[in-house]
Amino acid sequence: MIFVCGEGLGHTSRCISIGRELVCAGHDVHFGAYGYSKELIERKGFKAHKVPSEITLVGKAGSLNLKKSILATFKRGQFLGLIKIRKLLKRTRPDVVISDSYFMGMIGAKSRSLPCHMIVNQSNMEEFFKGKGVSNMILAELVKKFYTGMFNLADKVIIPDYPLPHAVCRKNLEFKKKTWKKVFFSGPLIGKTFEETTAKELKRPHVLCTVGGFGYREPIFRKVIEAAGMDNSINYTLLSGPSVDPESLGTLPENVIILKFINDQFPYMKASDLVIAPGGHSTMMEALSFGVPMITVPDKKHNEQQNNALVIEDDGLGKKMDYSASPEEILENIKLLINDEKYRNKLSEMKELAVELNGPRAVRLLVEETANR
Repeated sequence: MIFVCGEGLGHTSRCISIGRELVCAGHDVHFGAYGYSKELIERKGFKAHKVPSEITLVGKAGSLNLKKSILATFKRGQFLGLIKIRKLLKRTRPDVVISDSYFMGMIGAKSRSLPCHMIVNQSNMEEFFKGKGVSNMILAELVKKFYTGMFNLADKVIIPDYPLPHAVCRKNLEFKKKTWKKVFFSGPLIGKTFEETTAKELKRPHVLCTVGGFGYREPIFRKVIEAAGMDNSINYTLLSGPSVDPESLGTLPENVIILKFINDQFPYMKASDLVIAPGGHSTMMEALSFGVPMITVPDKKHNEQQNNALVIEDDGLGKKMDYSASPEEILENIKLLINDEKYRNKLSEMKELAVELNGPRAVRLLVEETANR
């Protein structure tokens, strides 16, 4: 049984990669999910059971308010859904449970004495509350205690990233000594490998931009279009999102294609020389596994994304930019990342390492060992 946090499809995509590996090895795989996450899992052909959503995300203007999110979650009483989780586990009788940041799945598994592995790429959520008053300091301590309790319950804590010192999420990892003994760096967990992906026929050099043109991200989206107009030798595919009408963007440069959505972005990624994206961990794992450098534009006040973006720049895998960047600065960094040989060499190393690690296989072997034991 794989439980998936549905707040962000990065959790879903990496769990699908695990599910596919397990099914190919002859195992019976069930998912517990909700919302669009459940729909996506079912479209991929897996058995999916509806579970209660666990957290309500609250924020505005690109900033996540974790305090309000926690309070809103408690008000909805969704933690009472644990009874449903217990019944689901009794009915399906799994040998092993994997829970990707879905804590009711963890608690439910342990209440039924089932082995459970937890997937996380951040363990320092209390960082959201630092420097924000006494009440936030108290809440930060409660959050830290809760996380510590979850890590104590887990048989293994799976980090879906490269092993140290290469882990992109390393600035977001803080564990007690006894938890570190449980930590397992699986390697990237991505929906498709480079080898099994057929590249889209695109004019090169090519830039894939997944920032989106809605809400607070619209200014940087428009700046990328403006940067594209300054040099027509570089071609672009921009994903605007379903809420944006491309015609509202005015006359586009000839080297720019705007799509609202693509079902499979891997053919585009394989055909691209650069990815421009927010600071989400899963997109970073996909780009690095395909050997593509990144310009990251992390959401403001989103500590996890900011830290991920810093590592990408520090490790020579791309550049970190913010919403104040000018079109000229964006174009300058695009040219640097496409043309500089040191970036290409570094990304080639990360691509080869991802193949060697084979994250889905590593998790399957861990699950099989747990079940046999």
